[in-house]
Amino acid sequence: MKIVLAYSGGLDTSVLLSWIKETYGNAEMIAFCADIGQDDELKGLEKKARKTGASKIYIDNLQEEFASDFIFPMMRAGAIYEGQYFLGTSIARPLIAKRMVEIAREEKADAIAHGATGKGNDQVRFELTAAALAPELQIIAPWRDARYREQFPGRQQMIDYCEAKGIPVQASAKKPYSMDRNLLHISYEAGILEDPWYDAGDLKNRDYFTTLSVLPEDAPDKAEYVTLEFERGNCVSVNGKKLNPLGVMRALNKLGGKHGVGRVDMVENRFVGMKSRGVYETPGGAILSFAHRQIESLTMDREVMHLRDSLIPKYAELVYYGFWFAPERLALQALVEESQKNVAGTVRVKLYKGGIHAAGRKSPVSLYNPHIATMEADPTKAYNQDDATGFIRLNGLRLRVNSTVNGAKNLSTL
Repeated sequence: MKIVLAYSGGLDTSVLLSWIKETYGNAEMIAFCADIGQDDELKGLEKKARKTGASKIYIDNLQEEFASDFIFPMMRAGAIYEGQYFLGTSIARPLIAKRMVEIAREEKADAIAHGATGKGNDQVRFELTAAALAPELQIIAPWRDARYREQFPGRQQMIDYCEAKGIPVQASAKKPYSMDRNLLHISYEAGILEDPWYDAGDLKNRDYFTTLSVLPEDAPDKAEYVTLEFERGNCVSVNGKKLNPLGVMRALNKLGGKHGVGRVDMVENRFVGMKSRGVYETPGGAILSFAHRQIESLTMDREVMHLRDSLIPKYAELVYYGFWFAPERLALQALVEESQKNVAGTVRVKLYKGGIHAAGRKSPVSLYNPHIATMEADPTKAYNQDDATGFIRLNGLRLRVNSTVNGAKNLSTL
């Protein structure tokens, strides 16, 4: 049997690789790690995977694809889950699973395997992607296997297993939280964060939750202005420098991190039914999302914007739940792309002490007409204020009829 495993080289996936190999009759294990912006976490991975029992390892740099084909389409949709979460982990999983499927087909593998727990969202995201792209592949999820859970009820048992097998890992039984990093964000959960009263933003936690950004208190005392240029809903330039999507994310992450923006601490609703607490740093994504909305406010038709906005919660849910490759997400994306055709222009934002503030926006296709909007006399005569009388009377007709039939409302009971 040949199995492709999503592999990071940490304690969990090192144990998984060895355990699956043993449990499935000395299966041939192919390790796969997606480079989506983890930084130095990939050092020494190939040697470690082979020593752990992998016959081959793929370490693929997917950062450009991640930025252009996953992050940017989601940003064009304005998707934020439950009003706070920029979906950094959620949007990475379909890309990882897609590449796993491609490798499985290239290697003629029988199955793909992952180390997502049976309590989380990632198991769903990996497996729904596989269902959409390669339904013939078997899925191996050890955390949903009672044999695995009985053998490894905690981290200490995993550490002991690695020592007995000679598996090279650096791990401690005491870990205050778990982390997941990529180009869009870094997430922290579990451990000390399982207490929702615990203040992750306390200054004493400078060394814990400041991988991509500083705490607002530690940000510069002087504000910084940043300009972003958009074409068809995509940021194509930062501070006058033309950049591809990957370059945009790197530049904005650096700028946002310096000023402590994009820090989120929330209790969210997992797809599997439970609530969980997560702390996130999304400096570049927060700036991009904010600036994108600013240029939309200038260039998008009202009804198109309101229609798209009404679908944002659904779109965000689809990403969070793992339905990236589902037909309904693709259908919504088509509507999004149509809505973005004229979203072009320049936005200026001010970054200061964790805040992102609008400091100007302009566009060659702006729908904002100062002559019409002015409180002074309209030289274009495009808007006759007398017309509002009939507009209000027509919109109030059903209210007057209802009041006549059912009686006027008693204000004291409202």
